[in-house]
Amino acid sequence: MKVLCIFGRHNYGNPDRGQGYEYTNFVPALHNLGHEVVFFESLNKLAYTDFADLNRTLLDMVQKEQPDVIFCVLMGYEIWLETFELLRQGCNAALIQWATDDSWKYEQFSKFIAPVFDIYATTYASAMMKAEADGHDNFVLTQWAASSENMNKPLPVPECQYDVSFIGSTYGNRKQWIEELEERGVDVTCFGYGWPNGSVAAEEIPRIIQKSVISLNFGDSGLVIQNGKPVRSRQIKARVFEVPGAGGLLMTEAAEYLDNFYRPDEEIIIFEDIDDLVEKIEHIITHPGKRDAIANAGFSRTQRDHSYEARFKPLLEQAMNRRKMRPKTTNGIDFGKFEALVASHRPHLLQKLLKVVILLPCILLWGKQRGPRAARRILFEFSWRIYGRTTYTASGWPGRLFYKQS
Repeated sequence: MKVLCIFGRHNYGNPDRGQGYEYTNFVPALHNLGHEVVFFESLNKLAYTDFADLNRTLLDMVQKEQPDVIFCVLMGYEIWLETFELLRQGCNAALIQWATDDSWKYEQFSKFIAPVFDIYATTYASAMMKAEADGHDNFVLTQWAASSENMNKPLPVPECQYDVSFIGSTYGNRKQWIEELEERGVDVTCFGYGWPNGSVAAEEIPRIIQKSVISLNFGDSGLVIQNGKPVRSRQIKARVFEVPGAGGLLMTEAAEYLDNFYRPDEEIIIFEDIDDLVEKIEHIITHPGKRDAIANAGFSRTQRDHSYEARFKPLLEQAMNRRKMRPKTTNGIDFGKFEALVASHRPHLLQKLLKVVILLPCILLWGKQRGPRAARRILFEFSWRIYGRTTYTASGWPGRLFYKQS
């Protein structure tokens, strides 16, 4: 089959932040399954003049390539819902969305865009329950995995270069974790955007993991509202599978359902707080034989059960089966309808004035670089709460008023 992938080549669409996770891991897995892969860049704002240009370019590519499957990892409103409707009406591809961060994005994003897809893949059981309550029947529960391209047997402790390492950007409470570890005498070598070592190339990540006695993962994803109260949310992140697959010993924060994928203390190590983490690091460092045994067991489990080939094969089959429920089309994409959407996307004078009203105080408070991003965020938070699904259409205000900051 021919699979058209829609996501970013680089993290956040910025080449300075290294190749994106989906581009590095998803594309090779689809190739390994025997599919032809075509790529569409959806995050790099410098590649297009505005969202209208981005959506038009996508429709042109689909018309030209005629894919069997369109596999998306959407971050927000970069692809309009009307564009997907035109694809459903004008091409015969099955549509898949791989959702990220549904612990908090379901309410503001997934539930609005899900209906245009044949399969909506989520990694959260909580999102599945919400989707069923909302009447969505196209959600499929899956999970992150490891790239078979980067699977390597663990090195024994004497051959490792780093005692403890962490790979990832400095957002959230990660810096606090590292600082507290250092205060307690645990030296952590960190790689990624915002750390002194900076970002590393995607191909270097598995090598660093394999050369580390311990690889850390922090699962915190911020505050979410449960039963009307703010609580800390912990995710099963992709790094949970990436570390054992690359031959490392994973030491990770606890997360719900994690023991469905690995046996704690036998294939990975789970910690609850800073005291627990320090104690377990010190224990592993002084017991290299135990470290090697756990690392090898985690690698074997990942190789057997947790590759992206194993994840994607059933998703593609389910998507193609659901696609058969839609009538086939020979009409092609209606570009006339699309140009009408472009007209509705252009902001009018009052909206331009609104942008200035939001933008100026944000620039005064946060400066010329962060201010516009804050203004866009304020408008987005207002929009999805008040206008819901419209936020992700051609006429949605955040996309009309803020392009480069989105």
